[in-house]
Amino acid sequence: MTISAKQHRPYLAITMGDPAGIGPEIIVKALASPTVWRICQPIVVGSASVFEKEVGRLDSPLRVVVLQGDHSLMEGKQIAKGHIPILDPLEKPLGRFRIGKAARGPGAASVECIETAVRLAQSRCVAGIVTAPINKEAIHLAGCSFPGHTEFLGDLTKTKDFGMMLLGGPLKILFVTTHLSIRKLPRALTTKRIFTAIRLAHKAMRQYFQVSRPRVGVAALNPHAGEHGLFGNEEQTIIAPAVKKASQEGIRVSGPWPADTLFGAAVRGAYDVIVAMYHDQGLIPLKTIAFGQCINMTVGLPIIRTSVDHGTAYDIAGKGKADPQSLIQAIKLAARLGQQS
Repeated sequence: MTISAKQHRPYLAITMGDPAGIGPEIIVKALASPTVWRICQPIVVGSASVFEKEVGRLDSPLRVVVLQGDHSLMEGKQIAKGHIPILDPLEKPLGRFRIGKAARGPGAASVECIETAVRLAQSRCVAGIVTAPINKEAIHLAGCSFPGHTEFLGDLTKTKDFGMMLLGGPLKILFVTTHLSIRKLPRALTTKRIFTAIRLAHKAMRQYFQVSRPRVGVAALNPHAGEHGLFGNEEQTIIAPAVKKASQEGIRVSGPWPADTLFGAAVRGAYDVIVAMYHDQGLIPLKTIAFGQCINMTVGLPIIRTSVDHGTAYDIAGKGKADPQSLIQAIKLAARLGQQS
């Protein structure tokens, strides 16, 4: 039996993230929210032993229920509110590790959970996946060389063109580059890469948010959009040609615009989506106005994937202080997209 994404409460796979971080904590807190159970059937892909300990640490009233086998969730059973349904892909309980510290064991466990969730989504056992945060150092220690979820998911699904989009408040931002040092940034920006990002932003707004003719604003790289070459010529030689090509394809796009005015214009309603050149260019304005309520989603994939707007927060892991609101927002979006896909 295959689970339809159009059922009233779609199944969603929620990955554990790095167990040394706040992932398990925010999942337990999110699953205690009646809102989550009204909109979806959550399946947590993670270590049962980790969640047993987390429930105890938080003194949560929820009860861990372990699902037997990848397809036990497809038997048509409605999982009861008040439980944490766990699909544990690990061969044995996760060994001892330190909360708040990157290590190979937690990194490997987080990678295996992602791989399992993707398989479930590809086989239509779940309508989409929602990922808790992973730690880049930890997954690298485990032998996974990808810089983050976005690139890893693109590889797992064999997707050629995909991108990271973040949403919060009135802003929706698609990133040309993601986790990359500023020193390497200019070389990474190409007309082809920017054009692909514009197309992805356009398609995402139409596909996920039903905006028939989205207005796409493209950010410049340099201050004052290069000031006619005085502060750099990437706008003229790399970004503008991508904008022109996208416009010729019928995309309603403009730019490159100085970033210091573009985001404010989008907040006031001038654009439906922004294409940002790099990570902090888009994340600083987004998190300034909507931190804790933002959603990270990967566009262009053959599956639905949403996530939180923050990292593993090792500094507060294990202390009961983590806020689950970004995860709850990510679950809400994945549930809505799962129903309409």
